[in-house]
Amino acid sequence: MAFANTLSQRAASLLETVAPRGGLLTAATAAVLGSLLLAASAKVQVPFWPVPMTMQSMVVILLGMAYGSRLATATVLLYLLEGLAGLPVFAGPGAGPAYMAGPTAGYLLGFVLAAGVTGWLAERGWDRSPLKAVGALAIGHALLFVPGVAWMAVLFGGEKAVALGLTPFLAATVLKTALGAAIMQAAWKVVARRSQG
Repeated sequence: MAFANTLSQRAASLLETVAPRGGLLTAATAAVLGSLLLAASAKVQVPFWPVPMTMQSMVVILLGMAYGSRLATATVLLYLLEGLAGLPVFAGPGAGPAYMAGPTAGYLLGFVLAAGVTGWLAERGWDRSPLKAVGALAIGHALLFVPGVAWMAVLFGGEKAVALGLTPFLAATVLKTALGAAIMQAAWKVVARRSQG
């Protein structure tokens, strides 16, 4: 019973804590800024082994943790609508309906799932503890990979999907999980200091 109560209790998101009286305009502004941040994070490539990494998956999950489930999901959907409309928001030069139905389609679906679920976990306090934040970020990354690799398996077969769509990204995912958890802890510390001062 106590576990069920914990799951049903909702804590304020980081954004709601920073802007407690924020209304529709605040949410719309946050969604637009979040979609721009996602587009920028897709374009930045950091040298890494065995493949360069973008920070996009970490930004998706951090938006979930900072915005909460509903606003983070809406933000990712806005980003995907921008891509569907042909705006150059994805990692490569492609955009539009044909691009979104290609090999990355499963990962794009995973963005929505990851943002929503990590937002839901943050609303249950998982963003306030370092260990739980790592857990939430790991769950978010898993929710990115499962539909992504599954769709690639439909297109190319399971072995090739794992070799191309999962294995090269595992080391970067561990790093981004740790970095994301550290960012959330630092953000909450800043908010706590501001509220005390």
